[in-house]
Amino acid sequence: MRVLVVMPTYNEKENLAEISKEVLAADSTFDLLIVDDSSPDGTGEIADGYAHRYQGRVIVIHRSGKLGYASAVRRGLRAGYDSGCGVLITMDCDQSHDPATIPSMLSAIEQADLVIGSRYIAGGGVVNWPWYRIVLSRAGGGFARLVTGMPIRDPTSGFRAFRRELLDAINVWQTKARGYAFLLETAFKTWISGWKVAEV
Repeated sequence: MRVLVVMPTYNEKENLAEISKEVLAADSTFDLLIVDDSSPDGTGEIADGYAHRYQGRVIVIHRSGKLGYASAVRRGLRAGYDSGCGVLITMDCDQSHDPATIPSMLSAIEQADLVIGSRYIAGGGVVNWPWYRIVLSRAGGGFARLVTGMPIRDPTSGFRAFRRELLDAINVWQTKARGYAFLLETAFKTWISGWKVAEV
């Protein structure tokens, strides 16, 4: 089963080299797709260098401007889906998501359709966040659970593994939310449609 890691970028030249190396080292079968929104700091050019160095394992999509997180993720998921990937993983480039966790996500997705890398279950956590960001994140997740009834501890985490079949089932291509609200929308559609969600 081919695994593709989708990573949106915008002005991430300080982080891209290290996180790309860690993703590729996590498993020799993983491929990496970088979706860059014309980063003015040269992130896209750095990504091209990695694509040249790791031909066949690193792919870069250049977009015409800063078109937003949600559309970047949808674009990457679409590319992975069209190329026949069985599992698509989304993660940020800012080193807030640990590539070493990906194997445990893949283990969990054997029995689930969406796996969320969760900050708010046993074993999860955050590093180097100011207290107010933690409070905001927890409050946002708590409010989402209260309003929707979702039993998901971290519905705003962008570190996720999707089964290919789920993308069509929830019609991720036609989701409406922009920015990080996309994460809430896809989690809710997955849960309300009866697909299995796991958190690791």
